[in-house]
Amino acid sequence: MLLLLLVAAGRRAAGAPVVNELRCQCLQTVQGIHLKNMQSVKVTPPGPHCGQTEVIATLKTGQEVCLNPAAPMVKKIIDKMLNQASANCSREMEGAS
Repeated sequence: MLLLLLVAAGRRAAGAPVVNELRCQCLQTVQGIHLKNMQSVKVTPPGPHCGQTEVIATLKTGQEVCLNPAAPMVKKIIDKMLNQASANCSREMEGAS
């Protein structure tokens, strides 16, 4: 039984999210990854489940990686996402008029 737990713990990659809805998903984070390797990014604000902002990137390989939201590269990624979302919203509003 102990061996099974050790094997399962060994397979968890650094920065990989933990699947559990009632606590923080990210136990470890990485400082950033190259944009060309990312498929999408999900930002979860602090809430009753977790007191910190979590940034989870899905790579093109399907792997999920937790990013450090305080890292300069991650902040740039989030700003870029917000700017794109704002631009898309503005275009949709113009098209509806």
